Amino acid sequence: MNKTQIQHSLLLFLTAVIWGTAFVAQSVGMDYVGPFTFLCTRSFIGGAALLPVIAFMDRQKSEEARLEEKKPENRKVLIRGGILCGLALCFASAFQQYGILFTTVGKAGFITACYIVLVPIAGIFFGKRCGINVWIGVILAVGGLYCLCITETLRIGTGDILVFICAFLFAAHILIIDHFTPYVDGVKMSCIQFFVCGIVAGIGMLVLEQPDISDILMAWQSILYAGLLSSGVGYTLQIVGQKGLNPTVASLIMSLESVVSVLAGLLILHQTLSGREALGCVLMFAAIVLAQLPRREKVS
Repeated sequence: MNKTQIQHSLLLFLTAVIWGTAFVAQSVGMDYVGPFTFLCTRSFIGGAALLPVIAFMDRQKSEEARLEEKKPENRKVLIRGGILCGLALCFASAFQQYGILFTTVGKAGFITACYIVLVPIAGIFFGKRCGINVWIGVILAVGGLYCLCITETLRIGTGDILVFICAFLFAAHILIIDHFTPYVDGVKMSCIQFFVCGIVAGIGMLVLEQPDISDILMAWQSILYAGLLSSGVGYTLQIVGQKGLNPTVASLIMSLESVVSVLAGLLILHQTLSGREALGCVLMFAAIVLAQLPRREKVS
């Protein structure tokens, strides 16, 4: 691994730390505001944070590249991708926000990380085969979820169900991004998705909640962290850090957000895990790592 790859790996690790600790910000912020209010405000902050990044990157592009992006057909693809990503992100984040109200940030982090196992499985429907390591990972993930979510009375918690739905929606979000990023500027599409997410969440906020500016100001630190760092900085670091790295290695590094979420919950919120839940975390992390291992090609 050369110096540039090491630097990019460190950027992705920083991304995982930011995303993992954002679970704490989400939990604390909702002590003051509703899930849609939190999601709406953080999304607009995230979108606004990317505007200067886009302006800077545009100045680095050649005139030919800028003219290519301005073509109507290319702009339509960018807008379509941003809208679809924004809708997927909004619904995924909404289920996650509501789920965190009823479960710990550590469990939420690991259950959300199921998307790393779900994505290759979903790829089967698009003609992409899964290796044996993925199927073993699925079995481990099911066992991990059982330890994390099923209580001694065999009842699944409401928060666990909501976060598990969120994992499916984040898997869809990743597949949408995978489809559009070869054709569009990833940072611009992220910016559009944040504003779309903010608008849709804003509708939910006005219909289902009673937003109050004083409550929003009480939660300003959590909202700013989730919006500026988790959304704006986190997604930008992901895009920059993934360049020049094997996508398998990149995904593996970013999956550490689930571990960070547990540590953050323990250290900051003083939340605890039972031995059974700790075993679930170990099984889930093993599943995440195994699902990302490259498949060995057959030698003809």
